[in-house]
Formats: sequence, structure tokens, C-alpha cells
Amino acid sequence: MSMTTSTRSVLDIRDLQVHFPVNRGVLFIKNKGAVKAVDGVNLSIAPGETVGLVGESGSGKTTVGRAIIGLVKPTGGVIEFEGNNVLEMNSAALRQFRRQVGVVFQDPYGSLNPRMTAERIISEPLVAHHLFNSKQERRARVQELLEIVGLNAGMASRYPHEFSGGQRQRIGIARAIASDPTLIILDEPVSALDVSIQAQIINLLDELQDRLQIAYLFIAHDLSVVRHASDRVAVMYLGKLMEVAPRDAVYDNPLHPYTKALLSAVPVPDPEIEKKRERTILTGDIPSPTNPPSGCVFRTRCPIADEACAESIPELREVTPGQHVACLKV
Repeated sequence: MSMTTSTRSVLDIRDLQVHFPVNRGVLFIKNKGAVKAVDGVNLSIAPGETVGLVGESGSGKTTVGRAIIGLVKPTGGVIEFEGNNVLEMNSAALRQFRRQVGVVFQDPYGSLNPRMTAERIISEPLVAHHLFNSKQERRARVQELLEIVGLNAGMASRYPHEFSGGQRQRIGIARAIASDPTLIILDEPVSALDVSIQAQIINLLDELQDRLQIAYLFIAHDLSVVRHASDRVAVMYLGKLMEVAPRDAVYDNPLHPYTKALLSAVPVPDPEIEKKRERTILTGDIPSPTNPPSGCVFRTRCPIADEACAESIPELREVTPGQHVACLKV
């Protein structure tokens, strides 16, 4: 984890919306509503900063990451990368943008082509962006990248099935940093790994950030993982941000009821503390994103909601320095 001294954002998302149309019936008649996967998200990432984006399954956090890299098309809003609107870029600018943004996927096996060697996998961005003139230069760069992520350069000729899960994720990370990006989207990068391996991968990401000054968007559902990896944490629920704050503020003084509930579900190693601490138990399931509740989307599961929460949508506002909360009761 590396804090930044610069105030200019690498990435600036404003009022991002991603709505998927719902087509029903035999004739698939359109305009039958929409799944509001992301609905008005504002988020920025500074150079060298790690922002953790956290929420339950179905909260829309992965869709935010996919919208940034162009895997899904936003319905509305602005995605700015280093001051330029990604959604208005021409093909040449988009190529440059894709060189500067890396991605590490959740499944370290499914995201690697089983028919390609580690060398070919890591070479993909080098070839796509014409970064080296000769095969010898490219091969030397791949061997360097393997060693940077803690693997032996001699492993370049192996195939994905010859590596462990943690080693495969290291190959994915090597591919992501190959083109010297300024931002990497990490989509649940350790959730498919054993706990002991998770710590190794997070430490590796930490070291790479210090060495290469990369900014991270770290998408996860596990708050305990995000705690060790992030400078700031953004908590998401049903397409909206509930709380955005520096890491220590989120964990030491959570303000939104949803953040408190997520934190209370994280077990504490000390049995005495675990026995005494307050629990916030959420009832019911996440409502359907095709028909979200009126007003605050969290109100149907919130322990402190009242009638006012059904009438107005709470804005994400600064409650204490650096800590933004979307709640009428805070």
C-alpha cells in the first residue's frame, strides 16, 4: 500500500450509470425496465493510491470495474483517465488508455489460456502495443517480469496447468504490469486462493505498488482483505455508494449502517472481544436491481430506517473530514 502526495486523480468517475435492459415475453418486447447494476457512482483514484471497492454479491462493484475497461458500456456518466474522458476517446487514444490500464481477474485459471505458455500469456500486451522490436527483447522482458512477481524465469515455457493457483495469479499480475500501466483493476484477485496464499499475493501487490507507483482499484467482498490492501475504502450496495472514507476511518469508526453490518460479520481472532462486541444482523436479501426500493436503496434492510428514508435518496456527503456517507440518519 502506497499513499500519494499528488492531488490530481488518475481516474475520476462521475455519476456512472450502467443499466441493462430487460426484455420479456415471446417476442422479447423491449423497454420492460432495466437492471440498474450501477446507478450514479462517483469515485476517484489518485496516483499510487489503492481504493478498495467492497460490497455483497450483486452490489455492482464488478460492473464498475468492467465499465472502466470497456467490457460493458455505461448508460450515462463520465469516466476520466488522467483528465481525458474515456467514453469520448478515438481509437488511437483508446489504444494508449488500454496500455496504461491493467486488469487482474478473479479466477487465476479461467483467465489464462490453457493452450498458451506463460511466456506467450505475459507477452500478449507487449505484442498488442508493439513495445519490443525483437523476440529476444520481448523474451528478456518476460523473464524479468516473471522474476519481479516471484517466479523463476525458467518457468516461461510451462503451461497454466503446470502452476499452482497462487503461481497462476502471479502470471496474471505479470501480464497486467507488462506494459507499465499507471492503474490496475483488481477484480477479486485473491478470493479464489487459500488464505495463506492470499497474504502472499497482497504482499506482492504492495511491493509492486511501491516499486512501480501503480494505482489500484481493488474490488472485493471481503472487508478483512481490503483492510490490508487499501488506502481508502468505498462501500457499495445495490448500485450505489453507501460510504467512502480513509481505511482507518471505515474500520475504526464506520458511520453507515450497512458498513457497520459488513464489519460486524468479519470474525475477530480474540474470543473475548468476539464475545462482547455488538453485532448488526441484516435481515432479508438484497432487493432486485430491476425494482430497487424508493428513497434509500438500503432502507428495506436497515435497522434505523424510518418513513423519511423511503421518500428521499440520500446524497453521498462529507460527514467528517474525508469520510463521505449516504445516509439521512448520520
